[in-house]
Amino acid sequence: MQFENLLAKRTENMGASAIRETLKVISQPGMISLGGGMPAPESFPMEIINQLCSRVLEIYSSDSLQYGPSEGFAPLRETLTEYLAEKGVSATSDDIIITSGSQGALDTIGKILIYHGDKIAVEAPTYLGAISAFNPYEPKYISLVTDDNGLVPEALDEMLSETKVKFIYLIPTFQNPTGRTIPLERRRRIADIIIRHNALLVEDDPYNALRFRGTDIPPIKTMAPDNVVYISTFSKILSPGMRLGFCVAPKLIKDWMVLAKQGVDLHTNTFSQAVASEYLAGGYLKKHLPLIVDVYRRKHSAMLTALDKYFPDELKWSRPDGGMFIWAVGPSYLDTEALYWKAIKKNVAYIPGKYFYTEEKKGNNAMRLNFTMADDATLDRAVKILADVLREEMNHESVNSEWRDTAVPHRTGTD
Repeated sequence: MQFENLLAKRTENMGASAIRETLKVISQPGMISLGGGMPAPESFPMEIINQLCSRVLEIYSSDSLQYGPSEGFAPLRETLTEYLAEKGVSATSDDIIITSGSQGALDTIGKILIYHGDKIAVEAPTYLGAISAFNPYEPKYISLVTDDNGLVPEALDEMLSETKVKFIYLIPTFQNPTGRTIPLERRRRIADIIIRHNALLVEDDPYNALRFRGTDIPPIKTMAPDNVVYISTFSKILSPGMRLGFCVAPKLIKDWMVLAKQGVDLHTNTFSQAVASEYLAGGYLKKHLPLIVDVYRRKHSAMLTALDKYFPDELKWSRPDGGMFIWAVGPSYLDTEALYWKAIKKNVAYIPGKYFYTEEKKGNNAMRLNFTMADDATLDRAVKILADVLREEMNHESVNSEWRDTAVPHRTGTD
């Protein structure tokens, strides 16, 4: 039977995630991954999880293995109100919905808000997973102007004055893929702008807790609570395998998210929610988080040291104060997708920059580098290998450029 004619038209907007495909590649023996944003295995609180699994069964018994409310496990939502309050986000348990990772929240938002042709404003570059979540609902993207400090408020104001968008999507803290963080004063201006324009912001905040240096900056949600859907996750502070995200949204949006969720998964994993609830309520996160940050701080420093030591001067890269990623940009002629396959042959993987843009022919000379999965010595070796591949490619391109300049004579008016 031929099934192609049965597929919905929206499948035309679906494609394999570059990150998920990269994970297949890095499973090959000997491959060093600077690609997917996977937490370091040594960051997982293995002994704590072991204790909490037993504790959950003792406290909640069979309820922890049962169906649960679509909104989320009540004890976890209650505990999250305290966790969010520490970040300045005011929310009751009724304001919170638990999702299957933050990706579940992004897909649900797309399902209830995006109609064919709706305009969505995103940073350029932006998180590949958000693009994958929104694409099936057929939006049109507007690329927002950014600099080394993230979204430029004046450009946002001008765009909102000229264009009606369904919502704005931002990762203000240690942005994926660039690692940039929007400063406090700029966040205040962004909050004022979205309030004045009565605009909706979807604030994705998965990396907030992973700060290596500097001072924590409050989410934009704290400055414009009625205009912001705030999303975060347990993937970076507990375990991505538990697939737990959470969202604080204005009531109407939250209620519709619950209805949409009921048609997808009924509810998020009850047992995982119970474990996360005890992890927060028992103070385990506060004890374990400094260990996670120390692990990433060291790896972050190792990668930056290696980049400074080995990478060609023609490339520039970000120096984030936290998170999981470094963004490197080369000369305009550099093709990091073609370079990727050459690096793979040398057993080093990364994510080409083009996948983080909604516009074609953008980011072809950029790459996202992740430092969380390898040890210091391996990071040094991987960056050196990648630098050698880069130099070989750039020298080859330089020779080709010279040949193109000399191989074809310039025509004159008398030729």
